[in-house]
Amino acid sequence: MSDVDSSEGKEPVAPEKPKALAAAPAAAKEPRPYINPYVGGTLLGVVLFLAFYITGNGLGASGGITHVVASVLGTVAPQHTDHVAYFANLAGGTRSPIKDASVAMLVGTILGGAVSGLINRRFKVELRKGPRVTNAMRLGMAFLGGGLMGYGARMARGCTSGQGLSGGAVLAVGSFAFMFAVFGGAYALAWFVRRLWT
Repeated sequence: MSDVDSSEGKEPVAPEKPKALAAAPAAAKEPRPYINPYVGGTLLGVVLFLAFYITGNGLGASGGITHVVASVLGTVAPQHTDHVAYFANLAGGTRSPIKDASVAMLVGTILGGAVSGLINRRFKVELRKGPRVTNAMRLGMAFLGGGLMGYGARMARGCTSGQGLSGGAVLAVGSFAFMFAVFGGAYALAWFVRRLWT
């Protein structure tokens, strides 16, 4: 038998970390679960009520975007803005369309969504699409759909939040007609664009 230590010449082996500690960093990167839909719906109702109480208007995104566009147009083409009744009402003369509650709500929605995404570990840049669709086609369809939705929202005097949520809360008949048209149109078109997701 040899008296030489069998561990001589071998590098020391670090002790194995407990499985719970090893899994902790991976778990810390996992997104937090979504809020209960009933709780989320209740909180949204409270926010809607506060919006009516504080600003005199409900929630809505397209109105804020319209005011931003009118502000840009009033800066680069003030004469055109003054001669078009729709834009003159928003940014004509000395009016400042940025000083509107809908713009503050739009900025708050973007910042609030970003903060919520960071806190819940869901904030990331990604492009969701079906496996048979190129990035260019997905982006093109997104811009086309967004443009049509934005145009429709202005014609309908509100978007899904302004008409559907805020208008529905005060039982406006036009808001219910708007939502039926939105969902009906979406279901009718879904069959033709399903390959974007499958």
